[in-house]
Amino acid sequence: MRGFLTLLLATTGCFLGQTPGDTPVTVERPPSQPDTGPGEVENTTCADLGLPEREFSSDSPASLRRHQPAGDFSVPLRDGSTWTLSEQWSGCESYIFLPHWLPLSSLDNATFWTKGIKKLMGVSPVNAHYFFVVGGSSDSDADTFGTEMQDRIASALASRDDDERTWWDARLHVVDGPSDTVGGLVGEMFAADIGVLGFAIDREQKIRTLGSMAAVEAQNSELSAAGEWPWERRVFSAGYEAEYFNFEAERQARLDAVDATVIEIFGGDVIAEYEDGTLSLPNAATMAGFDTLEIDVVMECQDPDGYELGNCGAWDYIANLFLMEDATESWLEMGRFITTYHRESRWVLDASHALAWLQDGGDRTIRYSWAPSWNTQPTAVTLSLRLSNTGKAVAPREAFPLFSGGSFNTTYNDRDPVEVAVPADAEKVELVAIITGHGMDTGNCAEFCDHGHHFTVGSETFSLELDEPGNDTGCAETVGTGTVPNQGGTWWFGRGGWCPGRRVDPFVVDVTGQVSPGAPASVAYEATLNGGAPYDNAGTITMNSWLVVHR
Repeated sequence: MRGFLTLLLATTGCFLGQTPGDTPVTVERPPSQPDTGPGEVENTTCADLGLPEREFSSDSPASLRRHQPAGDFSVPLRDGSTWTLSEQWSGCESYIFLPHWLPLSSLDNATFWTKGIKKLMGVSPVNAHYFFVVGGSSDSDADTFGTEMQDRIASALASRDDDERTWWDARLHVVDGPSDTVGGLVGEMFAADIGVLGFAIDREQKIRTLGSMAAVEAQNSELSAAGEWPWERRVFSAGYEAEYFNFEAERQARLDAVDATVIEIFGGDVIAEYEDGTLSLPNAATMAGFDTLEIDVVMECQDPDGYELGNCGAWDYIANLFLMEDATESWLEMGRFITTYHRESRWVLDASHALAWLQDGGDRTIRYSWAPSWNTQPTAVTLSLRLSNTGKAVAPREAFPLFSGGSFNTTYNDRDPVEVAVPADAEKVELVAIITGHGMDTGNCAEFCDHGHHFTVGSETFSLELDEPGNDTGCAETVGTGTVPNQGGTWWFGRGGWCPGRRVDPFVVDVTGQVSPGAPASVAYEATLNGGAPYDNAGTITMNSWLVVHR
């Protein structure tokens, strides 16, 4: 593993570079209520934070793989105490183990622990614990790096107020001794390839691996001049991992609260580019009882024994779930996602508009695609649909196509309005559009230019303004609503309607008040670029849009 680590650190410069109702997960620390320690009263952390508890499980991992149960273990700390998971477990916190051996950059071998500890306390959710582990077998290294980290933590804590100091002092842990002598899960993970970047235990008590700790705030011109990956690592990037674990926990709680009919389509086989499958739906009478459709996709690295970077697909490609329209043998877009740079992902997307195409039930052909034929990305794919009734009273029954995208140029807006004959029995009408901007080969515009999309229904205009481009941390700011953190590329940058490692939420507007059932409705569309008219060679707008009738 040591030789493997040397190779990793020598090459990381090359590659390390919301469903409706989702809100960013924020967890506030209760004032003057520090965590309890070993031997004290019952741990009240979850009650103090207003978060649900989860019972501790003694199940041990069958192998050192992601999503295996963590089991129980203990680690000695440099303050003289021993930290044991079963004693400290609350079920509402995450635990992140960070190795010392990750350097700041390819030009600076200082441990990434040296920069960002103060900011970690500022950006991390408060329901996280961080463990600083000196990897390897050297007692001398463990003493040197451990002492220095203790001093950094003490210095950072000194600048906080009393409550914050008490809170974080109980959550920033320096492990005593090198990882090879610690034993248990920590020693095993740090000795295996899968743990080379560190690991975590999430709120479900499952093992997770970590991603790149490169920070957009840490761009270094000397690295650029040397032809190296230009962003250094910062320890505060670990806070994104804890934030994402909170998002996952809240999402799972939401899913568990819904009595859904789950239809599995793909069960985890490794697929390289795309796969067609059969969607076996209930009969029409049963389908009529559903008002909500969600797509649930899990994308896992092809090698479950390796860490994620360099194992999962390298590029941020559009992923689509399509439904075959039998009458025309054309593909209808049910949902859109963007793959990650080098990390695993799970997306749950509200695609209720697609219920309009599924009312007859029975077997339908679907296609899930996520990589071009010239650069395939072998990935273990698990995909299912979740059908439920959430009490909306009406559900999508017909979808009338409106506008598609195309080359973003001076002729893009040369479009006539679309006339839709709104059925007389329509009870609700929605405008639904799936829109993203792309164009790396055209100066990165449409991806990194502001663009707006303006739909006029009757006499009222509804606008989707995609103004995230230009914000260096635009996508990093959405980790709390589902963007996979610490990817291997430039995942932080705000983009035109999408983020790497994130679902693409449809733009949905209730336009019932702008149409008259039984009469034609006129829908017009135009787009703007940087607030004005589109210009030539400005990339591509990838769009599908519909007027969706509910009954």
